[in-house]
Amino acid sequence: MRLQKALAAAGVTSRRKAEELIAAGAIKVNGKRVTELGTKVDPDRDAIEVRGSRVQLEKKVYFLLNKPDGVVCSAEGPKDNEGRPTVLSLFPELPQRIYPVGRLDFHTRGALILTNDGDLAAALTHPRHEIPKTYHVKFQGKLTEAELGTLATGVTLEDGTVTRPAAEVSVIKDTSTNSWVQITLRQGLNRQIRRMGEAIGRPVLKLIRVAIGDVTADGLADGEFRPLTPTEVYDLMAAASPAAHPGAKARPRAGGEDSTSDAGGRARSRLAPRKRAG
Repeated sequence: MRLQKALAAAGVTSRRKAEELIAAGAIKVNGKRVTELGTKVDPDRDAIEVRGSRVQLEKKVYFLLNKPDGVVCSAEGPKDNEGRPTVLSLFPELPQRIYPVGRLDFHTRGALILTNDGDLAAALTHPRHEIPKTYHVKFQGKLTEAELGTLATGVTLEDGTVTRPAAEVSVIKDTSTNSWVQITLRQGLNRQIRRMGEAIGRPVLKLIRVAIGDVTADGLADGEFRPLTPTEVYDLMAAASPAAHPGAKARPRAGGEDSTSDAGGRARSRLAPRKRAG
C-alpha cells in the first residue's frame, strides 16, 4: 500500500499530514529516507520510522465466517449489551481488531466477512457497488409462479419502497408444504428478504446467505471460519471497484450468462443448489 495510507491506517497522522512528512524527508523505510509520495510499502516486511520512531503497522486480515443462528453481528465484544454472543465470540484473540462487513440478522445464517480493512468494507457495503449476495430462503407455503415473478421483478415493501429486480430467483426444491428458493440480490436494504416475504404473504422460515460475490461458505460448519485467499480479496475489491482493477476478469454470475430461463421466464441457475438449503 502507499506509504501515506499505511501511516494513516496505523493512526500516526492523517493521510494529508503524512504526505507533508514524506515531502519533508521525515520518514525512513528500511533505514532509507523517503521523499516520493508514490512509495509503496509492505506492512509485513518493511520497517518504517517517523522522525526516528518506529511505526507499528497493522497487518490487514480477512476472514470468512459461516455465521450460525443466534449470534449477533457486532464488533463491540464477545457479547452485546443484552448478553447475547456476538460473531467475535467465535474467534480466538487476535492482534488485530476485526469487525463484520455488513450485517446478518440474529437468526440468519451463512457467509459473513470480517476484516480490519476499512477500504474493502466500504467497497462491499456501498450501495452503488451492487455486490451480488446469494441466499437460500425457505418460504412458508409453496410459492406460485406469480409470487416468484414478483420476487424477481420487484416487491413493494411495507414502507412503499420497491425493491430492485433480483439478479436471480430460482426454486431449489419444494417440500410438501414449503418452498426453498435461491435468490441473488444486488441491493442491501435492512431485512430485505424477510420483508419481501412478508410483503407477498409468504413469511421467511429460514434464511441462509450462501455467497458474497463468488466467495462461498461451502465446507464450513456453523461457527467455523477461514482466511480469505489473496485472490478472493482481490476479486471482491475488483467487483466493487472495477475501474481501479482493470485487469480483473469478470466471472459469470448466477442469473447472468451462466443461467437459463424456464418457461415462465424465471432465471434458473446452472449452479448446483448449495447443500445448506435443506
